[in-house]
Amino acid sequence: MKQNGTEKPHDRLKPKLFSVMKHYSKEQLVKDLVAGVIVAIIALPLSIALALASGVNPEQGLYTAIVAGFLVSLLGGSRVQIAGPTAAFATIVAGIVATDGMDGLILSTILAGIILVIMGVCRFGALIKYIPGTITAGFTFGIAVTIVVGQIKDFLGLTFQNAPIETMDKLAEVFRCLGTLNWQALLIGLISLAILIFWPKKLEKIPASLIAVIVCALLVKLSGMQVNTIGDLYTISNAPPKLTLPEVTFARIKAMVPNAFTIAILAAVESLLSCVVSDGMIGSKHRPNMELVAQGVANVGSALFGGIPATGAIARTAANVKNGGRTPVAGMVHAVVVLAILVLLMPYAALIPMPTIAAILFIVAYNMSGWKNIRSMLKTAPKSDIAVLMTTLVLTVVFDLVVAIGAGLVMTALLFMKRMADVTEAHAWIDADDEDTDPDNILRKKIPARTRVYEINGPMFFAASEKFKYMLDDHDIDVLVIRMRNVPAIDEAGVEALADIIRRCERHHVQAVFSHVNEQPMHAMEKAGLTETVGKENFCVHIDSALLRAEELEQAIAAKSAK
Repeated sequence: MKQNGTEKPHDRLKPKLFSVMKHYSKEQLVKDLVAGVIVAIIALPLSIALALASGVNPEQGLYTAIVAGFLVSLLGGSRVQIAGPTAAFATIVAGIVATDGMDGLILSTILAGIILVIMGVCRFGALIKYIPGTITAGFTFGIAVTIVVGQIKDFLGLTFQNAPIETMDKLAEVFRCLGTLNWQALLIGLISLAILIFWPKKLEKIPASLIAVIVCALLVKLSGMQVNTIGDLYTISNAPPKLTLPEVTFARIKAMVPNAFTIAILAAVESLLSCVVSDGMIGSKHRPNMELVAQGVANVGSALFGGIPATGAIARTAANVKNGGRTPVAGMVHAVVVLAILVLLMPYAALIPMPTIAAILFIVAYNMSGWKNIRSMLKTAPKSDIAVLMTTLVLTVVFDLVVAIGAGLVMTALLFMKRMADVTEAHAWIDADDEDTDPDNILRKKIPARTRVYEINGPMFFAASEKFKYMLDDHDIDVLVIRMRNVPAIDEAGVEALADIIRRCERHHVQAVFSHVNEQPMHAMEKAGLTETVGKENFCVHIDSALLRAEELEQAIAAKSAK
């Protein structure tokens, strides 16, 4: 985007790191180092938990935090963004892995990264704001519900007879297998949940999730409780990320495109939302297009090195800011520290109880759900917006995110068109000498005797085209003036509605005159040949000149009739 011939700073495709390093100081380096270490400690249990919720091995969550976290900080458009695995992707990733395997996930994530890069290069960063808040709120709450349902099994220590993939099937299996409840697992889950809820109220500086992991791992190990741990269900690896290439065929690419678009849109929305939140915290301005490019590169990198889809993580970004991080250096430190933890301490992750992982994800789901925002919308939003919200929420839980977002966008578009049609109108002017007219209304003009004036307000598009057909109900006139100063845009259906009016005018020997036609409608009418049909002399720049033209036409018609 250009402004006075120059590009706006926040629209430049230049990483924020390159800008902030010009004035970097030793004092800020110390703050960034501290913030990076703290965020890495927070990211450790979260990344493992989110990897398990996504149906992949625990180290793959750490690979994502390392590779994507480093690349987003290096190339991103935000000063403080922290990227990594997030809860929003958990159900999507789990579904892809279950149906298409790891190769399908890698390919989907690479394609999503390419789509994100293209979006950034094409300056689509500003367009994300046009995704309605009702849809975002609906699918975010829906994802939170699916995460909770997916973790009930481990929280209660249930033994499933089947291995369901869909959320509703998982819920049905929970009720079917309630008889296998493990009271020891439930106890560990409740202790974990208590630590996660109450610890931050006392010692916020030390992450509650880390305390829950350590305390409950020791409790299970030392007491000999019969509770599943990560090591019981997964093979733990402390190997650093390695390049992994998927099997690529055209058919496979074609099959993965829908998943790729879902991942790309979700990554774009969540990362830019995180940027907006962090901007408000530090008084900065992110570069949305550069952020999309960075997210794209990061997702390609994450997929190639064994990770899962990544995006900006609002909670980790907020923790970075609260602990003094003010430049991308903090995010890069966070990635390096996570790598060191992976290599040195990953074997100990085998001791983490699965109910503790479930409890961490319960808290993640609660924090991401935005239930307060949902409650506010239900109280204040129009019924149509509530319908979009609830439809998106329910479809996310019952089906999947692709169906939910698609249905939500279609509903929103239809409702938007209805609203635009409702506010678009064409009304007649009344002669200022008529006794019914308010003499103080300055909009009233002196209208020639055999002239009718109609003013159109609002865009002329297909949903509103029926509103203009009554303009020539009165045939006993010589001139029809159509004022279009409040018509910002017109589509093919609107042009056809005007063409129909002009044809009817010709049949009844009425001359059409247009007043104040804006640029886009004028261009559309020229392309349709309406300006030639009506006559360019009958397109006036102002209503006064249009009324003078109508008076001239009336006089000419009267003179012709007199002969």
